[in-house]
Amino acid sequence: MIRVLLADDDPLVRSALALMLGGPDDVKVVGEAADGAEAVRLTEDLRPDVVLMDIRMPRMTGLEATQRLHERADPPHVIVLTTFDADDLVVGALGAGADGFLLKDTPPAEIVDAIRRVADGDPMLSPSVTRSLIDRLRRDDPRGRAEAAERRLAVLTEREREVARAVGRGLSNAEIAAELYLSVPTVKAHVSRLLDKLAAANRVQIALCIHDAGLDRPAQGRE
Repeated sequence: MIRVLLADDDPLVRSALALMLGGPDDVKVVGEAADGAEAVRLTEDLRPDVVLMDIRMPRMTGLEATQRLHERADPPHVIVLTTFDADDLVVGALGAGADGFLLKDTPPAEIVDAIRRVADGDPMLSPSVTRSLIDRLRRDDPRGRAEAAERRLAVLTEREREVARAVGRGLSNAEIAAELYLSVPTVKAHVSRLLDKLAAANRVQIALCIHDAGLDRPAQGRE
């Protein structure tokens, strides 16, 4: 059973999410928070596996709450619910350790799928949100970001670069395994090493590094 905490200051949004998540047999909403501070407190009490976190909330934003949760010894997975006009806060959430990004108008089935994937340690990258973030960051200092990304990627082996490129395209562990002829456990091991070598908090940061370096084309290979 995947235990989910809903954090959104709009009670109608929380009610809609709770109703939607009441259908699947493997997902259970264990609590609702109206702001980031309450989300942090309820996480301590309820121990959810996944937190669906709104960005713009009173008292404590979703960004601040995500940072607080990520600092815990046993942090829950966090999926940020966002809109395009919140790009500046989502960029900050990358460093805070968010595991996934979804638009609030994402179809219910995709939200449930994202919760399952994130709970299984396979973070969900919404292609539209990721592309928006990448475009924004590239406008800031494209040459500087590309050079910095290349320096970070220089420590990777060729196989690790292939896996990193696949992560950069938003592929799941299973999809990477199929494309590169690897087992899923092997892919997970590679991703763990990527997080360590690139000093990345999550797969989103790996993806941004790959896009900054311009290495977002498909790669093929065998183990």
